[in-house]
Amino acid sequence: MNGHTPLLEVRDLKTYFFTRRGTVKAVDGVSFSLSAGETLAVVGESGSGKSMTALSLVRLVPEPAGRIVGGEIRLEGQDILKLRPHEMRRVRGGRIAMVLQDPMTSLNPAFSIGDQVGEAVREHQGVGGGELRRRVVEALSRLKIPSAESRTGDYPHQMSGGMRQRVSGAIALSCQPRLLIADEPTTSLDVTIQAQYLDLLREIQERLGISVIFITHDFGIVAATAHKVAVMYAGKIVEMGTTEEIFDSPAHPYTEALLRCVPRSDRLESRLLDIPGQPPDLANLPAGCSFAPRCPRAMSRCREVYPPEVEVSPGHVTKCWLAVTEE
Repeated sequence: MNGHTPLLEVRDLKTYFFTRRGTVKAVDGVSFSLSAGETLAVVGESGSGKSMTALSLVRLVPEPAGRIVGGEIRLEGQDILKLRPHEMRRVRGGRIAMVLQDPMTSLNPAFSIGDQVGEAVREHQGVGGGELRRRVVEALSRLKIPSAESRTGDYPHQMSGGMRQRVSGAIALSCQPRLLIADEPTTSLDVTIQAQYLDLLREIQERLGISVIFITHDFGIVAATAHKVAVMYAGKIVEMGTTEEIFDSPAHPYTEALLRCVPRSDRLESRLLDIPGQPPDLANLPAGCSFAPRCPRAMSRCREVYPPEVEVSPGHVTKCWLAVTEE
C-alpha cells in the first residue's frame, strides 16, 4: 500500500435531501482516504449514512430530492464530482464498481447471466464477439461459479442466493476496477456461504490489488476483512482508526456501545446488550453532539456544541468532548 498518494480521498462530503419536512443531512461533512489495496469498513446503525455515502461516491444519489451539495471525491487525484454525467458513466463500473445488498435488486430477471456480465465489459472495454464471451466466462470463473461457460445462458431465478451474489460480484469486478464498494453484500447469505464469499473477495482483492469499502453492521466482517474502520452516526464519521484500535481502544461512546452489542463467548451476560433510545431525526438534529441524548457519559457541553475532531493517536481520530477533556 502507498500511504502517501491515496487512491481515494473524500473531503467534507455533504449529501442532503430537500423534503417538505426540512433538509435531511444524510451525509454531513464526511472525510476519509483510502490507499491502493486497502479495505475500509464503514459501520453504524441503520440510517447513520453508510449507504448514502456509498451512493454518493458513485454519484447515484436519488434525485430530485437528494443532492451532493458540497465536498470533493478525488479518485486517483481527479475530483469526480466535477465530471459530466457521460464522463461519470465511464468511471462508474470501470474504475469504481459497487455490489449491492440484495443481488435480485441488481440483476435483471429478463436477461441471462452472460448478457448482464457482458454488458459491463462491452460498455467499458469495447469488446464483442468471441472475446466478449471469453471475458464473461473469465469473470464468472474468477468468482468460482461452477461450469461458468455453461451457466452464461442461465437466468437469475435459476441460481441460488449465493450464486446470484457471486454473479453480482462478477459484474462488479469484470472490468477490474480500482475501487470496489460492497454495500452489506452478505446480508442475504447464510453464515457458511457468507464466509466463503468473504474469503473469495479477499483472495480477488489480493490478486488484483483493488481497494475495498465495506458497508456493514457486522463486526465479524469488520474483524475479518478491514484494515481500518469508520464509525458513522447521524451522517457523520464520529471515529476512525485501524481495526485493532477500534476494537481494542474505542474512543467514542457510540463505538463502545456498538461493540458491547456484539455477542461474545468470553462474556458472562445472559442477554444481549442494546443501545437505549433511537437515532436522531436527520431533519431535526439536536444541538451539540447527535449521540448526546443516548450517551450515558454526556456532559452539559455535549448537548450545546458539536465536538471538534481530536487525534487520539496517529491516524486514530474521534469527535467527542471526552477526548478533548483528556488532553
